[in-house]
Amino acid sequence: MKYDFDEIVPRRNSNSCKWDSAGDGDVLPMWVADMDFRTAPPVIAALAKRVRHGVFGYAKVPAAYFDAVTGWFARRHNFAIQKDWILFTTGVVPALSAIIKALTEPGDRVIVQTPVYNCFFSSIRNNRCETTPNELIYRNGTYTVDFDALEAKASDPRTKLLLLCNPHNPVGRAWTRDELSRIGGICLRNRVVVVSDEIHCDLVYPGRTHIPFASVSEDFLYNSVTCTAPGKTFNLAGLQVANIISADAGRRKKIDRALNINEVCEINVFAVEALIAAYSEGEEWLEALKVYLYDNYLCMKEYFAKHFPQFPVLPLEATYLVWVDCAKLGMSSARIAEILLDQSKLRINEGTMYGAAGEGFIRFNIACPRKLLVEGLERFGYVFGE
Repeated sequence: MKYDFDEIVPRRNSNSCKWDSAGDGDVLPMWVADMDFRTAPPVIAALAKRVRHGVFGYAKVPAAYFDAVTGWFARRHNFAIQKDWILFTTGVVPALSAIIKALTEPGDRVIVQTPVYNCFFSSIRNNRCETTPNELIYRNGTYTVDFDALEAKASDPRTKLLLLCNPHNPVGRAWTRDELSRIGGICLRNRVVVVSDEIHCDLVYPGRTHIPFASVSEDFLYNSVTCTAPGKTFNLAGLQVANIISADAGRRKKIDRALNINEVCEINVFAVEALIAAYSEGEEWLEALKVYLYDNYLCMKEYFAKHFPQFPVLPLEATYLVWVDCAKLGMSSARIAEILLDQSKLRINEGTMYGAAGEGFIRFNIACPRKLLVEGLERFGYVFGE
């Protein structure tokens, strides 16, 4: 294999949030969403070249940056983006916060479809808005949207935004065109703007396709704002770069102003170089990565089917975050996570991080060499095996 995803790259004592937060060298971290693989070689080469230059002043974002973004989404996702629709910032969470600031007033309501990425809640709260949960329907081992409830909640005149997780973290769904069309139609009818977090868009597996919400129709394009980043795709979260795509000039101006108010309107020299290299030269590496990640998922699914069939591992259509139903343990998600950490030094995420609808579930990050994945599964088995 050209890319060695089995290589174990030592990350402890590298100021890694994932590996160094526990303060215990025996903890195996399978929680926060970053990968234990080196990024694509073209990205490393571009960063090394920039380091050799030796001067790290304020960064100007060049035309090549916008070319890389528009080229990537045209090739990979059939999404035609105009360069002037793009605003850059330091991450998807700062992007979400700025968008909420720009498009709401304190006291407005924002819909989220729970269980969902935990930072959605803080971004809404920090802008003094109210969260309106619209719980996904969990049935037959998968999740679907509760469209009737969504219609009712969108019809509230205080509701201004829907934060859409597309693909959905933590439940691993890659929403279909029909599902996105129904979501978009409800929001259009009720004058609710869709803010689509598409940070996991490149990590979609066999039989599924990522469909950018804004690409479904022109009406959806102009009734939405899309947030993207190479951070999950290429393991670049620490470089802090993301893009906001807004076709509506008036809305884009408001968001640009909010980015400036929040002082997250600049990105660093390494972020610029990494994004250009990733989107221009990283496709071969990404395709190999996706094969490895999906094989990791199959490995985990097989392990649970053999040893813990009472804990369903949900289908993984997208992301590298696996959602496991542990309801039959009869204990809270927080307690499950606490026991795993205390008794086997395995750190995962409890489901209730993602809202009350996550109770009874846990989330595993499987973006690691297979040896570490197997060790994590064995640590789970040490605690809950018979």
